[in-house]
Amino acid sequence: MSYMPNIWKLYVFRFFSSLIPAYVIERLFWEERGMTIQMVVYTEIIFAVTVVLLEVPTGIISDKWGRKHMIVLSAILGCFEFLILLFATEFWHFALVVFLAAIGRSAGSGSDHALLYDSLASAGKEQSFEKYVGRMNAIDIVSIMIAALCGSLLAGRFGFSLNYWLSFVSSVAALGFALMLVEPAGSKQQDGDEQIPLKLYLTASLRLFRDNKGVLLVVLSGMVTGAAVNFIDEFWQTYLDRIGIPVIYFGLFSAALFLVRLPGNMLAYKLKSRFNYRFLIAGVTAVLALGFIYLSAVKGFSGLAAMFIICLFAGMIEPLAAGYLHHRIDSSMRATMGSFQSLGENAVLILTGMGFGYFSSQFDIFGGYGFIGVVCGLFFIYFTFASKKMVE
Repeated sequence: MSYMPNIWKLYVFRFFSSLIPAYVIERLFWEERGMTIQMVVYTEIIFAVTVVLLEVPTGIISDKWGRKHMIVLSAILGCFEFLILLFATEFWHFALVVFLAAIGRSAGSGSDHALLYDSLASAGKEQSFEKYVGRMNAIDIVSIMIAALCGSLLAGRFGFSLNYWLSFVSSVAALGFALMLVEPAGSKQQDGDEQIPLKLYLTASLRLFRDNKGVLLVVLSGMVTGAAVNFIDEFWQTYLDRIGIPVIYFGLFSAALFLVRLPGNMLAYKLKSRFNYRFLIAGVTAVLALGFIYLSAVKGFSGLAAMFIICLFAGMIEPLAAGYLHHRIDSSMRATMGSFQSLGENAVLILTGMGFGYFSSQFDIFGGYGFIGVVCGLFFIYFTFASKKMVE
């Protein structure tokens, strides 16, 4: 039986999961409902703690009992998230939403890539994994761009609530396609199989990193670069404000930042056939280091070009890192290892965030970007020497 139709269902699921116009006006909507900045910070802490606690356990559960179950759970929680928000008026309503969103994020993390790889393996096309991951990321990007552009327009004409109703409808559509997914044969433990203890999953995962230093280095590169690009996504508005660009252009700039990531995601698999992983990852890390340092030093309109170049090259990393990992692990551990990668990226994000916050407070946003540039530069030096004879 071919599981290739599974991939198209997964693509459509990801499209509707990302088609969330509510995110464009989320903070304004929360403020309208009485949420203060301090309350928002509390909810972010709830989200972070929940993700850290559940990331790996949900990955293990996905490997033991099936990726589809966790993807469906993530979709169900997404529906409840927007349904509750439509009627939320108290802090505990928002706290509950963030808690459910964190569970959903943890449940889906690693499961989608694991299901994608096993579906390709069932059709004998697992070597094209990077190609299909790139396409899936491209679908996410297009969906996010549509939601951002349409969401801001609809919010201005019809108010904030309409975006949340549309997001709820999109979440219900995502749930429908999640239910249509099929679990590939051999992607989970069968009823007659000897059940592997949860502790063994954890120790086996750590042993894989210990015994395969090349995998650890590539996964670590994905963590560092992913965390670095997050500071572009979260603070580009501040940078644009500092160099005097009017708010009216923010929506267009946001869409463009996502658009330039498409080539890297779509072409990563072709570049992999011409250059080895070590060359590509080192090159991307070097570009990020130089780009962030330029953002810190120049403080002008040319810094926008540096942002676009950072996003252009960063688009290659997730398909490459995910492919390198999944080609080298057993099917029974795919979601668990994917969750480890996501957990690691969040950990790196927290650590670099502390430095980014400190230097931003001392030298504004430019100092924060300078710190990220130094981190990427140091990792480039480390990766260049440590990856010799370890990463092909």
